Amino acid sequence: MDPAQIDARIDTDTGAQIDQVRRFNRTVTERVGVLHDHYLGQDRPIGEARLLWEVGEQGQDVRRLRERLGLDSGYLSRLLRSLEADGLVTVEPQPRDRRLRTVRLTDAGRAERAALDARSDELAASLLEPLNATQRARLVAAMAEVDRLLTAATVTVDTVDPDHPDARHCLRSYYAEIQERFETGFDPARSLLPDAGELRPPRGLFLVARLHGEPVGCAGLKLLPDAPSEPRSMTSRTPTTGSRSGSSEREREVGPTDFPLPSCPPRAAARGGSARPGRR
Repeated sequence: MDPAQIDARIDTDTGAQIDQVRRFNRTVTERVGVLHDHYLGQDRPIGEARLLWEVGEQGQDVRRLRERLGLDSGYLSRLLRSLEADGLVTVEPQPRDRRLRTVRLTDAGRAERAALDARSDELAASLLEPLNATQRARLVAAMAEVDRLLTAATVTVDTVDPDHPDARHCLRSYYAEIQERFETGFDPARSLLPDAGELRPPRGLFLVARLHGEPVGCAGLKLLPDAPSEPRSMTSRTPTTGSRSGSSEREREVGPTDFPLPSCPPRAAARGGSARPGRR
């Protein structure tokens, strides 16, 4: 097959995939009712309903909401003003830095959020009810796979300084995980993990993977002269569920094969290699 034929076949395959994605999107939006202004029978569209749910019982800062939902500042502000006007949320500056604002539910907001939860359960049940047990299992498994793949596609990987707060957060999570795994504990000071200087250019790189702006994994890369780069895997699953009350109910772990974290081997490496000398 010549290059022109290969390119044509790739274009055909891609076109068919795009058609399937668009068909899937149309089916989902129709079935879950997002085409209506009154989502789930409530007196508000899905954007406001989703924002209300994401705020959660503990409240959330505006920056986190923007990152979590992928909204621009102007649109998010309009949604918040609408919810505030309806008496469902309050938006107040944080005491330590008045440039940052925190959104909290009012009593009326908590009541409407609870109603949204109940109606969301009813909608989910209505999707499953017409199916038999085998079909339900297939649908739920397919949904989980779609969820996992779409989530993985939103992960970003950036080079940061090892002293960056996100880098430190990942390393603390890694040390805590190793501490739990080894019966004798884990002492980072006795491990063969590289020091920070080895993971700064030109000697190395420190990589942090983020999901919705929050760190979910990290890895170090030593750049050796005249030799292949040496990966130093730290972790590819950083627990963040406690930091985002509005989404803690649906937060999942992102496994090592779920996103393209450069030079990050499977988590089995954490059981040996650089971590082993850190036992005590």
